[in-house]
Amino acid sequence: MKPIIISHISLLAISFVLFSCGNTSNKASNKQTEVVSPQEHHYNDEKENIRLNTGEKWLVNEEMKPYIHEAEKALRQYEENKSEAYRELAAFLKEKNSAVIKSCTMEGESHDELHKWLHPHIELTELLEKAEHPADAGVIVGRIKDSFATYRRYFQ
Repeated sequence: MKPIIISHISLLAISFVLFSCGNTSNKASNKQTEVVSPQEHHYNDEKENIRLNTGEKWLVNEEMKPYIHEAEKALRQYEENKSEAYRELAAFLKEKNSAVIKSCTMEGESHDELHKWLHPHIELTELLEKAEHPADAGVIVGRIKDSFATYRRYFQ
């Protein structure tokens, strides 16, 4: 029962961070932060596809990029070394995902489009963390690799 509770708490914490990312109050302009409930705000509606910015890649703030690049590099090394230490990889990716979220200052359309990629990417990392067999982990690693390819296709 404890793993289920911990899993739900982790998911709730990640959801909270995702929904609050970029929603900071701007005291200089007296704008108030709009509070959006999880039921009203969908970062990853499967019907929504990531789109380009009028044919161009979306800009990602510089503070977030190193964490994404470090995570992708770790995945490449994992594959090159034919490692089976997928739980360690999952822990590292989870750490980088948290750093990406904490460093997010993006707003507007670029923010929304990034979250269409980030939310499913985080879910894949969680699946990898919970994988019970190396074969299952291998499939998930392939999906994470595809996720990074999607990131590179839509973001710079």
